[in-house]
Amino acid sequence: MLESGKHDGTPTTASGQLKERLIEALRAAVPACQLLTSDESLAPYETDALPVYRQLPLVVALPVDASQVQGVLRVCRRLGVPVVPRGGGTSLSGGATPMPNSLVLSLARLNQIINIDPLARTATVQPGVRNIRISEAAAPFDLCYAPDPSSQIACTIGGNVAENAGGLHCLKYGLTVHNIQRVRALSMDGEMLEFGSLAPDMPGLDLLALLIGSEGMFAVVTEITVRLIPKPAMARLVLASFDDVETAGDAVAAIIGEGIIPAGLEMMDKAAIAAVESFVHAGYDLEAAAILLCEADGNREEVAEEVARICTVLQQHDVRDVRVSANEAERLKWWSGRKNALPAAGRLAPDYFCMDGSIPRRAIGKLLKRIQGMEDVYGLQCLNVFHAGDGNLHPLILFDGNDPEQFHRAEDFGADILERCVELGGTITGEHGVGIEKLDSMCVQFTPAERDTFLAIKRAFDPAGLLNADKGIPTHARCAEYGHMHVSGGRLPFPGIERF
Repeated sequence: MLESGKHDGTPTTASGQLKERLIEALRAAVPACQLLTSDESLAPYETDALPVYRQLPLVVALPVDASQVQGVLRVCRRLGVPVVPRGGGTSLSGGATPMPNSLVLSLARLNQIINIDPLARTATVQPGVRNIRISEAAAPFDLCYAPDPSSQIACTIGGNVAENAGGLHCLKYGLTVHNIQRVRALSMDGEMLEFGSLAPDMPGLDLLALLIGSEGMFAVVTEITVRLIPKPAMARLVLASFDDVETAGDAVAAIIGEGIIPAGLEMMDKAAIAAVESFVHAGYDLEAAAILLCEADGNREEVAEEVARICTVLQQHDVRDVRVSANEAERLKWWSGRKNALPAAGRLAPDYFCMDGSIPRRAIGKLLKRIQGMEDVYGLQCLNVFHAGDGNLHPLILFDGNDPEQFHRAEDFGADILERCVELGGTITGEHGVGIEKLDSMCVQFTPAERDTFLAIKRAFDPAGLLNADKGIPTHARCAEYGHMHVSGGRLPFPGIERF
């Protein structure tokens, strides 16, 4: 794993020679002005949105079309140079962090919206298009692209495909995987592959869902066709506050249990409420232990009926206060608090980990209680925000990355949360991916046989192991060193390894 906050800007003799050979070969694939090679120009690419891990790449390539991407990949394949695909750099799991002696392949300049088809309700775009631009381009046709991560003004659709990103409205409209129709991508060998189809079905194996969420380890995306949906006629947001986090969690489960599928259902605890309210003044109840944001959308009659049903359920679960947005401005104001949870946390400490586990909805309150106890154990504050409707939680662990001891406590705190997610029947990631951050936690979630299967699929797409190397799937040796072995199906992992 890369060291926290450190890199050595001076290459070794061997890496220096490799860099010279790589630059010389790349000039046949892309113009020299599209290559970044000096330490100063490489520095912005040494990390993504998880800045505690840093590593200077050898080179950054900035292709402008698929043919240039193909040329860069073929050069790197021939020289055996690892390639790290990068979009907007908003990954929160270290997914776009360079590896030693690697090339960063930035797709930011492949940023054209190729076509909007209002009849088929699709948009075909390049991977560097920012998420929000798709909905902006579709707005004249009263259409929109549903997945809306909080980083949608900056994150790219290519990165969304790589991580299977979610968003505030994915409870009703689905994750990225449910809203992509076709992807064109290049293998590490430079072969153009097509996943999915513009037709309702396609011949052969459907590998589209396998590619989405593969974290840039299988192929480099060059073109994406997304599904568009009609823009809802109206929306109303219910803001509910509770005196207890477990009661709020029970209310979430009850809303879904009543057959209500809100457009969005988010939860924040007391610490997150306080941080956000001082930052954006959204109008939240500062005395509440937790708040829920529950949105209904559709036509006027549908919205009125759904809001009434939501309020009825909330009243049956000891709600402290319930308000319904009076107009669009108030709805957006309340949402602005939730969407600014991460920058609000950034005002409270030099660094934070934004964790990303998923649990059954019924366990939300239980896990929040456990996290409160962990704060005392690790001596660090944690703010909690949830995509509560689908059980995807984002604990924000605050720490100072300049203090190595604090950094390691924060890492242990995060790993502890993820292990509790697995214990409660959940998973170690919902939408941020594994990247670098959760490699050790993969050892807790999956058996050796399962990880062998993952590695076999990786080799099928990338036999040389050069695409986003050392991300996503831990080796058996790493899991042995981690030491957090779990028993699955009555079998002890790695039975041949001596225990100490």
